Formats: sequence, structure tokens, C-alpha cells
Amino acid sequence: MTLRGRLTAAFLVVVLGPVLLGALFVVSIVGSVDRSRSTERLAVAASTVRTSLDALCQQLRATADAVALTAEPAVVAAQLVDRGLAAAVSIRDVTGQVTYVSPDAPSTPWRDCAAPTSAGTPSETSDPTASSPTNGPTPTADPIPTNDPTPTNDGADDPTNPVGALAARVDLRDRAGIRLGTVTAAQRVDPAFVARLAAVTGVAVTLLDSGVGDARVTHTTESREVRDAVLAAAGTVRGEQVTETRQGRYVRRIGPTEALPLPLVLSVPGERPAGLHATLVGVVVLAGVLAVLTASRLARVTTRPLVELAGAVDRVAQGDLTARVPVRGRDELGRLAVAFNRMTRETGAYVAALTSNRDQLRGHLAVLGDTLASTHDLQRILRVILRSAIGATGARAGAVLLVESGGVLVAQCTEGLDGRWPEEDADGAHTLRVPVGVGVVGAVAATGEPRRGRAEPAGTLSGEPRCRTYVAVPFAAPGSAAPTTGSAIPGARNGAPDSSSGAPPIPAEETGAAALGVLALYDRLGADEFDDDDLATLRTFAGHAAVAVDNVRVHEEAQRLSLTDPLTGLWNYRYLRESIRREVERASRFGRMLSVLALDLDRFKTVNDTYGHAAGDTVLAEFARRMRAEIREVDLAFRQGGEEFVLLLPETDARGAAIVAERLGAAVRDTPIAVEGYAGPVVVTVSVGIAVYPDNGSTGREVLEAADDALYEAKAAGRDTYRLAEARAEPPTQETADLPTREIPVLACAATPPDGLPRAGQPVPVIREPGGPARSEPTAGVPESSPAGSAQARPEAAGDPADSATGGARAGPDPTRPGSPGGASSGPHPPRQSRGR
Repeated sequence: MTLRGRLTAAFLVVVLGPVLLGALFVVSIVGSVDRSRSTERLAVAASTVRTSLDALCQQLRATADAVALTAEPAVVAAQLVDRGLAAAVSIRDVTGQVTYVSPDAPSTPWRDCAAPTSAGTPSETSDPTASSPTNGPTPTADPIPTNDPTPTNDGADDPTNPVGALAARVDLRDRAGIRLGTVTAAQRVDPAFVARLAAVTGVAVTLLDSGVGDARVTHTTESREVRDAVLAAAGTVRGEQVTETRQGRYVRRIGPTEALPLPLVLSVPGERPAGLHATLVGVVVLAGVLAVLTASRLARVTTRPLVELAGAVDRVAQGDLTARVPVRGRDELGRLAVAFNRMTRETGAYVAALTSNRDQLRGHLAVLGDTLASTHDLQRILRVILRSAIGATGARAGAVLLVESGGVLVAQCTEGLDGRWPEEDADGAHTLRVPVGVGVVGAVAATGEPRRGRAEPAGTLSGEPRCRTYVAVPFAAPGSAAPTTGSAIPGARNGAPDSSSGAPPIPAEETGAAALGVLALYDRLGADEFDDDDLATLRTFAGHAAVAVDNVRVHEEAQRLSLTDPLTGLWNYRYLRESIRREVERASRFGRMLSVLALDLDRFKTVNDTYGHAAGDTVLAEFARRMRAEIREVDLAFRQGGEEFVLLLPETDARGAAIVAERLGAAVRDTPIAVEGYAGPVVVTVSVGIAVYPDNGSTGREVLEAADDALYEAKAAGRDTYRLAEARAEPPTQETADLPTREIPVLACAATPPDGLPRAGQPVPVIREPGGPARSEPTAGVPESSPAGSAQARPEAAGDPADSATGGARAGPDPTRPGSPGGASSGPHPPRQSRGR
């Protein structure tokens, strides 16, 4: 809408608003007064109707009493009817038979003055025109009130039938007071009766056929034009409320009640002046036309001086910043012209700078958006964010630092920091490392509050580059104030995922930091210090950096969780398939060996059945921890499922794998596992199957199956031992047939127990007590294991027989010696804390 249109509309609102409100007020007041007066007239008419009908009922009761008190009721009844005190009199004996009825009696039903009509409760009487023993054709029934003990059942008392007369009834008694019958006096209800009521009340009266349901008109004084509307309006009201028809008549419905036995509708016409609405509409239209003409004239005069200014603005909008507006006065329009001219001059100076900054910012945002959307490389993302922040603020140098374990900020990427280190460190390689709470960036990370300003002239704090001005903004992960650790590709330590390289956050109490990291910029170009606009811009880039770091770490955590077992923390079967394929390919490429160990806890079901699944979970977790403690960092440990585990030992032959199997068996056997909630620890053992690539298979699957077969052999050999898979039988060739063979000697310290399985260390005699399990006799210097009893629990029986047919079996521990320290067939154990073989 133009200014002229707005001015016109404002004037119309100011002028027409009061006019419209006044018209509405007049209509509302006139309608309210009309309704109030009409309601009052209907109330007075209703009171008059009640009074008239009550007087009529009193007259009918007096007539009936006069007939009942005489010795000749029929004679007196005829006289009273002749005098006009009643239209008819009916006399009935105690048996209900009509003994007398006046000639030309009104039609049925007769409405009793004593009670109102309701659905299902007859208050009208039957036809009194049946045969009579005393006076020719007489009615068959007399008006029967609702409390009459002998009502008739001829169907004539339907309350929906039009009322023929209004009746009053009294008992007929003898001098002794004995009831002889009833006397009923009735007054005819006809159009003349309704007309008399209308004349008395001064309103239109309509008599309905009943007071319930969809009533119909019996007699009315309404004109035909409004009769249907009045009846429809009367059907919508409840009780004696007042309603209005579309023709402007006010309607009130009264009765039937105890005081008013007839259902009546009263109506009066409204007293609104004729043509009131048309007059008000004409006044409003005339006022509107005058207001529009006046407003248009005023708006045209007011907006004419603005035409020149609008033309100049159009030229500026089209790119012509040389447009000027002539100043023709000192009023508001003149001051506006001066301000416009100054604005065009300053705008022309800003356009060039804005154009270059826009192109530069557009390039930075495009690179930033593409990087965030297409990569999970944290270093690349942070470098793009840093370069974009430097370009947007005009800084000379900057760095993005993340909080790592130990409460140290470590720079992930830097720009322009060469030559900014202290003089004594100018020649060395630098990695920006600042403790949390130390220096500018350390204080920002500790407090979570941004800082900007000028560096202290005394010098640079330890670990920070030299600068004149700086601005540093913290950033935190979305939805979390706690910082997280540095990002790294999930690796492995001791066969399990590296807990220091995944996504789990470092608690704030461990780092002392209130932020995930800090984005710091140094030495702004073209200005002494960074201002608030630079701080706001840097907050935006810090937010992008926080989202990027959080997304990368969430991605890495999802990768880690998809490849690890939640109970033991070891790699899962999915990662086992990928790792064994990769390790086999590496061993094949470099001509190295790869040992695969399949491990299974012996009779683990007994542990679950005896101590519960919670204890079983504790045993599995503790076994995984001990297994990680016995292998190198390059080795990989997996939970294949249930109580089955797999170890991958790169660059390890069968002898080295046997040493590891011995060490694992001793680590589990010698130290029972304590379970919370039970008095004694749980003693478990492990069976191990060993397979070596390429001796036992050419693919990872074949080697794993060979290790699994060897595990079954160890189980069959009595458990708590290990077995080496048999080498694949390959047909000899001419080249292999000519190769010399030699035997690999066994170390002198190895000793073979009576079961035929080689074991390192001194031989220990086995003592079998009569009727009891086998018991090992410890030698000097060898600690005896804890005896079985209430303090310990072992899921497998100590006296299980071992496999005696082990002539060609490989080395393995003695299953009947739970207390023997055990060793490897290739030599003694290395120290427990050692990572090597």
C-alpha cells in the first residue's frame, strides 16, 4: 500500500470509526429497549392469563360444589348451566357410571384444573356423551382427575388431543359423609375463549393441543402470516423463556402447570421504528463517501512533496548512487532530503568494500560447507574453519586447540605461527600445548568465557606464541558442557579397542576445562585490536568447529561400538572376520606367520547354573582382562560368542602361540575369580586350540576352523589344556622331496608329566587318594593352590579322567593338576607385566 493509501485509510478509520460505532450503539440500544419492553408486556400478559384461568377454575369448583350439596343434583346442574356459570355439568356414581350430563356438552377431552398434563399422565377426561339411565344419550365417562381411583380405559385420555373444555370436579356425598360419586363442572375451550383471553391480556394468544413434544395449534388469534413462525419459535424455548422470530415478534410459552392447566403461547410485535436499519445504513454510506473524498484530497496534498524524494530513491535502488534530492526547506521533508544525500555519499564509499568482502566470505562459506558435508577428517575440517575465521576477521595467525586427557590444550591445526615462538625456542619444532588454566587460551578453556585484548608487554606465557592482540573463543559439544578427548581412528591396545582414541568424553573434573576446545586468533590486520564484531564472527566459526568435532567423534564412537563387545570390551565377531582377513593378507604379502588361538572356558554353563548369569558375566569380563594382560599391543583379542574367544598373534609361530596358551591357562587357573555376593571365588579353566597360517590353512577362514578343531581336541583331552592343529597334508613334489628335514629341539627345562603332555618346570607327582580326587604334591619353591572347599568353587570335577590316548598329541597343560603353575613347552614364562613373548 502506498503512503497516499495509508493516509487515506487512516483518515477513514478516524472518521468512519466513530460513525460505525455510533450506528452499532443505536441498533444495540434500540434492540435492547425493545426486547426489555416486550418481555415486560409478555410477563404482564402471562400473569393476567393465570389470574383469569384461576378465576374460571374457582367459578367451576363453586358450580360443582353447589350441585353436590343439593338433594336434586341434576335439576340444580341444569339451572347453573342455564345461568352460564358452566357450559356443562356431569355427575358420576361411585361405580364410574355417568348418571347425568348436560346437553350439548363440550367435546373431549376436558382438562382438569387441578393438575397439569405430562406425557403418560392423563389429566383429561373421557367422552361424556355415552348412554345414561336418566336422560337419554349421556356420556360414557365423566372428567377423571389424575387421582381418580376408577379411570376409564377407552383411549380418549390421550394428552395430545386438543382440549375441549376446562373442568373442575368435587365429590358427591350424602348427609353421613359417604361418597356417592363425583360432580364435574366444565367450561368450553373454543376460539371465543381464546379471543377473550387475548382481549384481556392485550397480546396474541395461541392454544396448543398439548404441552409436550411437537405441539400443534388448536386455537389462535395470530394472523396467518406469522402463525408458523410463532409456533416454530415456541418449539425452541424451554420453560417460560422469551424468544424472537425473524419477523420481530417476541414469543413466550406458558403452561401447563398447576396454576395454568392449558398450554398457551403469547406473542407481541416488536416496537422498533420502521426503517431504522435502512436509515442507519444510509447515514453510514453518506459519511463514508464524504470521508473518502476528504481523505483523498488531504493525502494528495501531503504526499506531493515526496515525489521528488521517491524518484531519487528509485534511481539509487537501480544503482545510481550519484542521485541527489534538492533541499527546498527546513521542515521535516527538508531534513529528510539532507539525510538522504548524506546516506548516498556514504553508501557509495561502502559498496566497493562490501562487494569484495561478500565475494571473499562467499568463498569461505562454500569451502566450509563442502568440507563439513563431505568428510569426517577432523584435521581437514578444523583447518578449513581456521582459515575461514582468519579470512573473515583479518587476523594474521590462529590456532584450533582441543582439550586432551591430563587437562592440556593441544593444537590440532595452526596458521601463521612461524616466527612467533620465544627467542630461545626459535629453531625447534613446536606443537602448541597449553595447560588448562594457564595463559590466555588456558583461561578461556577453564572458564568457558571468551577473551580479547592486547597481550601483556612483559612477555608471552609459557607455551603460547608471541602476539600484540588476540581473541579467543571457547566451543563445546552440542548439548554437553563437558569436553571430550582428542579424535583418533579407533585402534587397538592389548587386543581391545583403545579407550583413549575413541569418542567417549573426558569428564570435566579430569581436565578442569569448561569447554571442548578453543579457537584463537592473533594480530588483526588494519586495526589495533579485535572488536565485538570480530568476537561475534569468531563465535559463529567456533560453533561450526564444535559441531564438526562432535559429529566426527560421534561417527568414531558409532564405529567403535559396532565393532566391540559391550561386556568384555574386546573386539566382536564382525571385526574378527575383517581382522583375520587383513592379517592373513599381511602375513602372505610379507612372508610372515600368523597364529590363531581359539579359547573356550571349560564348563562355563555350570558357572551360570550354580552362581547365576551375573556371576557368569563377571567371570567373562575378568577373563577378558587377564587375557589382555598376557598379550602384546599388536595382538588382537576377540569375543566370538558366549564363552568363546579368539586371539590373533601376528608374526608368531606355533611355539610362541603355545607359550601364550600356557600363560593364559596359568593366568586363569592359578588365580580364582572373585564374584560379588558369594563367599568364595570361582575357579575356572580354559581350553585352547592353536592354528598357524600358512601351516593350517591358506585363508583366514581355514585357519580359524583349524583352531576350532584343535580346541575340540583340547576339550576331548580333558580340558584345561591346549592342542595344536595338525598341519595340512600336501602331496610331496620333486622340490620338497629333495629338501632336508631336521628336528626342532625342546628346551632342557621342559618336563613331560605322566599324561604325556609336555610342561615346563619340575615334574610334580600326582597323588590320588582312595575314594577322592587327584591331588598334586607341590614341590619346593612352588606355591600350592588353594584347596577346593567352601572358600572356592570350581565348576568342573577335579577327578575327570583325561584322555589317555595322547600318543601323538601336542604339548598342553595337565588337566588333573589344578594347582600346578604350568609353563610353555618352548621355555619358561616371561614376566606377567611384560608385553612380549
